[in-house]
Amino acid sequence: MKQLLRVIDSISDWSGRICSFLVFFGIFVLAFEVVARYFFGAPTVWAHGYSQRIFGSYFVLVGAYTLFKHGHVRVDIIYWRFSLRVRAFLDLINYALLLIWSFVLIKEGWMFFLSSYEIREADEMVLAHPVYPVKFFLFVGAILITLQGLNRLFVSVFELVKGVKYES
Repeated sequence: MKQLLRVIDSISDWSGRICSFLVFFGIFVLAFEVVARYFFGAPTVWAHGYSQRIFGSYFVLVGAYTLFKHGHVRVDIIYWRFSLRVRAFLDLINYALLLIWSFVLIKEGWMFFLSSYEIREADEMVLAHPVYPVKFFLFVGAILITLQGLNRLFVSVFELVKGVKYES
């Protein structure tokens, strides 16, 4: 079981590190738009839409990495006052709810992508770029966060039952 949890952690780690480079692409697109608009008086018709797609994809794809690094918001001032078992129980509830949400997101994300792909959905801009790749990233991000959520759920169960901190 520990080996499986390590594999899930490594998937979350490398996928998050790779996807983190999307930020630089987003910054480049926005900087290009600013220079084109304000220095050359020639705004683009594509930069705004692409920056939204890049940052939206980034946000969804790094969710598992953020969970892996314990970077999601929690009320730590209260949380850390509890014993390990109480924290594990609270985490267990939290991750169970996360998994319900993420299973629904996987199903709906797939349907969202599939319906977009089947009609070759394109944006409403003049260039009519496809939007289904970004919708596919929603599905992929949901799978990644589900895997990491399962990982954290198993760790919470271990800590609740054993009463000791899980060490991978």
